Amino acid sequence: MKLGEVERRQGELAGFVADVFGSFPRRDQRRWGACYLRGLMLDGRRKSIQPMAGRLPDGNMQAQQQFVNQSPWDPLPVRRRIAERLTEVITPEVWVVDDVSFPKCGRATAGFAEAVGDQPARKCRRQMRARVWSR
Repeated sequence: MKLGEVERRQGELAGFVADVFGSFPRRDQRRWGACYLRGLMLDGRRKSIQPMAGRLPDGNMQAQQQFVNQSPWDPLPVRRRIAERLTEVITPEVWVVDDVSFPKCGRATAGFAEAVGDQPARKCRRQMRARVWSR
């Protein structure tokens, strides 16, 4: 999404943040959670802290880094609320968790590992992510 599109959805995003991050004890945690989500929604190949903070008008790399890596918040209530919101919409019979890999982008990309492709001789540096499917 372009920045203008994300900004136009600010009202929707504020409701989502209030609901999903409601378990955060501090207002600044909810603020940086909203900023982080907007960064993820924006166009751009790299979704690490520095590039995302640079794309946002209120992006603060240090604050984002602390939110993601050092802020003492429990991810379980956030994950639980996201799952509850999803099941309100899609009513899954089954959840499938799968791994997926993306080509490594940049020298300091987090979450990369040597991945073996379809043929063992084809090794490459990839980022590994989990994806969730429902049926």
